[in-house]
Amino acid sequence: MATAGRPKAALVLSDDEAETLARWARRHTTAQSLALRCRVVLACADGGNDLEVAGRLGVHRATVGKWRRRFTERRLDGLHDEPRPGAPRTIGDADVERVIVKTLEETPRDATHWSTRSLAAATGMSQSAVSRIWRAFALKPHLVDEFKLSPDPLFIDKVRDVVGLYLNPPDAAVVLCVDEKTQVQALDRTAPILPLIPGTPQRQTHDYKRNGTTNLYAALDVASGQVISDMTPRHRAEEFRRFLNLIDKSVPAHLDVHVVLDNSSTHKTPSIQHWLVRHPRFTLHFTPTYSSWLNLVERWFAELTTKWIKRSAHRSVRDLVASIRTWITNWNEDPKPYVWHKTADEILDSLAAYCQRINDSGH
Repeated sequence: MATAGRPKAALVLSDDEAETLARWARRHTTAQSLALRCRVVLACADGGNDLEVAGRLGVHRATVGKWRRRFTERRLDGLHDEPRPGAPRTIGDADVERVIVKTLEETPRDATHWSTRSLAAATGMSQSAVSRIWRAFALKPHLVDEFKLSPDPLFIDKVRDVVGLYLNPPDAAVVLCVDEKTQVQALDRTAPILPLIPGTPQRQTHDYKRNGTTNLYAALDVASGQVISDMTPRHRAEEFRRFLNLIDKSVPAHLDVHVVLDNSSTHKTPSIQHWLVRHPRFTLHFTPTYSSWLNLVERWFAELTTKWIKRSAHRSVRDLVASIRTWITNWNEDPKPYVWHKTADEILDSLAAYCQRINDSGH
C-alpha cells in the first residue's frame, strides 16, 4: 500500500504567524504566488501531510514540501522570493540621480533642452541608458505643454455659474452652449488627393488654394446634444442677433433659455442688450476670459474639424457650406451629448495647485 512518505515534524505556528499568514492569504493586493504559499503553510499547520495538502490545493507534492521546508527553516521570511541571479547593475543610484538633476536643472550650451544624445555625451553614459532613465521617471524634455491663466476678476463666480448650469440645470429651461467658428476656409488642394491603399496612407499636397470663408454659428443643447446652426458670410453683432432669433424660434416658447457664451464684443453691443430686453426668457452666462474650455460647444467644433473639415477639399464657399450642413444634419440624427463631470470646487482646486507650481518654479 502506498504511503504518504516519511512522517514530517508537526508544523507549529505562533499566534502572530497564523494571523499574518491568514491576512496575506486573503488580502486582495497580495501576489498570488505568496498567497498560495501562505495557504500551503496554514494547511500543513492543520496537520495535513504533503500529499493531502497538495490534493486539497491543486498543486504538486514537491511544491508543498518546498514551502514547508522553507518556512520551517526561515519562518515568514522564507515565503518571499530570493534574489534572482543576473548581471550586476552597471548604473548606480548616483548615476541615475546625476541624469535626473542635470535634466531638470541644467540646459546644454547649444540648445534649449537636452536630447538623449547630448545628455549622454555630457554625462559619459550611453544614449540607451539616458533613455531608460527618462522613461522610468517620465521625463520628456522635447515636449512643451501650453497653458493660459485667466485674469478675469470674476473668474471664480463665472466658473461656479457655468459649471452649476451643467451639473444642475434649472427646471423648465434649456441650456445652450453658443459660439462662432469664424473664418472657416474653403480649401482645395493643388493636386488630387491620393486614396488610402494597403501599406500607404492617404496622401495630399501640403499646399492649397483658398476659395473664400464662412462663419459658423452653433448652439449646442447640453441635455440632448442637438445643435442649432447657421452660416453667414460676415461676423458682426447683426449676424449674432439673427442667430438669437433662430434660437428663439427653435426652442419651445414655454421654456427659459440659458446661453453659455464667451466675451466677444459682438455679444455685448447695445443692439444685443435691446434684444435681450425684448426676450426676457433669455439669460446670458459669460465664461471667464481665456476660458473657452468651459464652453462645451468648443468640443463640438473640435469634432467637426477633426472628423470633417480638416481632410476635406472644397472648391467654393457654397461647397463648404453644403458640406458642413450635411455633417450637422447627420449629427442631429444621432446626437451625442457631452457630459460634464468636474465640480467647480474640483476645477478651482486644480487651478490653485497649478498656480502653486508656477510660484514654486523659481522664474
